[in-house]
Amino acid sequence: MRRKPDSSMVRGIRLQKDGEADAFISAGSTGAVMASSLFTLRPLAGVDRPTIGALFPTAGPPCLVVDAGANVDCKPKHLVQFAHLGRVYSRDVLGVEEPRIGLLNIGEEPEKGNEIAVETHRLLSADEHLDFVGNVEGREIVRGACDVLVTDGFSGNVLLKFYESVARFIGGLIQKEVTESKVELDLDRAFRVLDYAEYGGTPLLGVNGVSIIRR
Repeated sequence: MRRKPDSSMVRGIRLQKDGEADAFISAGSTGAVMASSLFTLRPLAGVDRPTIGALFPTAGPPCLVVDAGANVDCKPKHLVQFAHLGRVYSRDVLGVEEPRIGLLNIGEEPEKGNEIAVETHRLLSADEHLDFVGNVEGREIVRGACDVLVTDGFSGNVLLKFYESVARFIGGLIQKEVTESKVELDLDRAFRVLDYAEYGGTPLLGVNGVSIIRR
C-alpha cells in the first residue's frame, strides 16, 4: 500500500470502501489482498483478523472451511472468531438454519491435538451462541460432519489444495481403467465441483466490505 498506492489492488479496494463498487475481486497475492482489505475496509467489530472461507463439497451440503489460508498462525480467540464469522456466512448466505461448527483435529476427544486445539475446543464448547459438534477428523469432512470447519490458515490451505488435487487424481485412475476396458465415461462434470479454475474465488470474511480472493 505504501510502495504502490496507485496499484489496481489498492485502487479497487478504495473504490469498494467509497461505495463506487459493490465488491472487489483480485487474482493477486492473498497476503496483499488481506492486508489492503484489512487496512482500507477495516475489520468488523470484534474481529482481530479476517479469514478466508472456502466451500468444500461433501456427501451432503457443502462445508465452509475457515481459515483457508489467510492466517498461518492463530490463537484460540482467533479461531473462535472464525467460528462466528463462518456461522453467520453459512446461515445468511448459504441458508443453513443453525450451522454445526466443527474443529479440525487429529482425534475426536477434547484433549486431542496441541495446546491451541485443546484450548479452542474448550472455548467453543463454552460458547452458547454456537452449535459446536466437537473435533472433526479429516476423514469425516466428506461425510458432512459439520457445516463450518474451523482451523488455522496453514492447515486449511493444505487441506484445500489436497482436496482440489485428489479428485483429479482419482478421476485419472478411473478414466485409465475405463479407457483400457474401452468403455466411454466422462468424469469432467463429476469433478468440476472441485476445480479451482471453475470455482476460483473465496470471500475474505471479517472486513467491512466484500473482498474476494482467488484460490
